[in-house]
Amino acid sequence: MSAHSPAWDPAQYLRHAGHRARPFADLLARVPALPGDRPRIADLGCGPGNVTALLADRWPTAHITGYDNSPAMLDKAVVDHQGPTPGGGRLDFTAADARTWTPGEPYDLIVSNATLQWVPGHPDRFADWVAGLRPGGTFAFQVPGNFSAPSHRLMRELAGSARRRDRLADVLRHEDAVLAPEAYLERLAGLGCAADVWETTYIHLLTGEDPVLDWVKGTGLRPVLTALADDPAAREEFLAEYRAALREAYPAGPHGTPFPFRRIFAVATKEA
Repeated sequence: MSAHSPAWDPAQYLRHAGHRARPFADLLARVPALPGDRPRIADLGCGPGNVTALLADRWPTAHITGYDNSPAMLDKAVVDHQGPTPGGGRLDFTAADARTWTPGEPYDLIVSNATLQWVPGHPDRFADWVAGLRPGGTFAFQVPGNFSAPSHRLMRELAGSARRRDRLADVLRHEDAVLAPEAYLERLAGLGCAADVWETTYIHLLTGEDPVLDWVKGTGLRPVLTALADDPAAREEFLAEYRAALREAYPAGPHGTPFPFRRIFAVATKEA
């Protein structure tokens, strides 16, 4: 669900599925009991559906719909996860964009995992989403809070260099892609929710050759890869310079490459 509609690659994204799923599990651990016996749940920006399926483990009887605007991601999600769930619920997937999606029915839980950073002005959508919750329902999300980290800063510096500025200067997100935790707390409390907001820095230990580059190829680098898709030489030149910079910023250790990754979490529960 991106502002610049990068082309997504489910296989590349899923190469680090274990690390990427952990923040979602940590987010769900703080979601309180839902009001409905057979909860209605929306997952905004479901991607390939691997973490959407975790919702069925937590709420076995729920009817869960994953929403995304990437046809490739939705195709993967439908093939791998759509259908009845073991607990008597159902998991389905459909096309929608977080910039415009509004609940068409009451939901017990609206959740979003590492998606809203792609949606400019996403805090302005909170009111519509909270309005779409049942009394006692919850809106929960997590977003990366690492836009000042070397992985993103180096990417922006290369994209903004004189010879690339015309093609790449506007495709990448900056630090204002997400709010500070305190600002999210204010927004959600202002909507009458009991809000729980926190941040965590994970230290992922990545393995393999150039693992940080491999990671960002699945997410943050997608706009650059998409913008340069028609110019393989320029694409490879960018990747070579970025690879060298990442090796210096994230040196490999004896057990792998440590990759610090800050994330911001929010759980907002509507008054019952």
